[in-house]
Amino acid sequence: MHLPLRRLLTTVTHKPVPCRKMGATGVTPDKPTVTHKPVPCRKMGATGVTPDKLASYWGNVFFERGIPEPHDSSRILVAHALGAKTLHSIGSRAARSPLSADQLLLVQNMAQERLKRVPVQYIIGEWDFLDMTLEMRPPVLIPRPETEELVGLVVADCEALRHSTDASVLEVGCGSGAVSLALLRRIPQVHVIAIDKSEAAVSLTRDNAERLGLQHRIHVFQHDILTDPVERLQDLGPFSAVVSNPPYIFTEDMTRLEPEVLRYEDHSALDGGLDGMAVMKGILHLAPLLLKARGDVFLEGDPRHPEMVKNWLEDHPEGLLRLLQIVKDFCGKTRFIHLRSGRDAANATTSHMTGRRLPPYLSSMPPVL
Repeated sequence: MHLPLRRLLTTVTHKPVPCRKMGATGVTPDKPTVTHKPVPCRKMGATGVTPDKLASYWGNVFFERGIPEPHDSSRILVAHALGAKTLHSIGSRAARSPLSADQLLLVQNMAQERLKRVPVQYIIGEWDFLDMTLEMRPPVLIPRPETEELVGLVVADCEALRHSTDASVLEVGCGSGAVSLALLRRIPQVHVIAIDKSEAAVSLTRDNAERLGLQHRIHVFQHDILTDPVERLQDLGPFSAVVSNPPYIFTEDMTRLEPEVLRYEDHSALDGGLDGMAVMKGILHLAPLLLKARGDVFLEGDPRHPEMVKNWLEDHPEGLLRLLQIVKDFCGKTRFIHLRSGRDAANATTSHMTGRRLPPYLSSMPPVL
């Protein structure tokens, strides 16, 4: 799993970055832990260092040490030290001006963290998701670009959310709050219940809701759908939609993730069990008890999961969930699963569109700068 940085550097157009969420890197527990000696910035001197020169220096250091996306990482860290998101946005005067001693020290300290493979998102303490800047804190899962497409799918294809005046969404596994808060910004009449089994995730979602002024339209609390009573959720429902980017990595694939993920992100937000479907099955079991008639379920998963979900539905017809569509992500991988509850959904299986691609909705949304 890799965390693309280039989207933060794009100021004019949105260019999809490679899907690396499941990418293998050959990292195994048997390999020695990477260690490094602190890299002093002696070559740069204490004065006269411009932002571009400093970014180039650390980009070369990162490259030599095998840090992914080395120059993107260095430019983001230098921009952050200057109070900006990108070096392009600091202005011509600042670009020509040398950094202060304090700024040089800040960049050096952040660079040392990056050399330990700490994700840039955790180092700078924030990250952009669609048109929002969210606070990031370890070990809460960092939102991936694919999950932006999950939001677009819900907005585009959940009729109940668009047309109802009392629409409500249950998000299972809210993490940083990215999905819930993006839906609140795009659908003014919706109210969200966001749950996560992690106390750290619940706290971060609450903080991000307040940061965006959305705290009055979202209720966030700690809840594990696999072990906690369903009655609490039923008391807050029924819901127009259940949305989730659950832990879906197969346990056997966990050791193949990159150090940024293995060392610093919450494994319980990634590991979906032997078949990657532990939480997903819990959602499928509970959805009929929580949804309104013709309510929708939207899931993000591994490309192997759509076929597994179809088999699960055949084995559990009593749940009255019907598969509507399987949607590919921007890399062409089957990523999203859309289901509907109730007997009225039975006819919807004829509209199942395996391999459908998402429309380019991102181009109509505010740019991520």
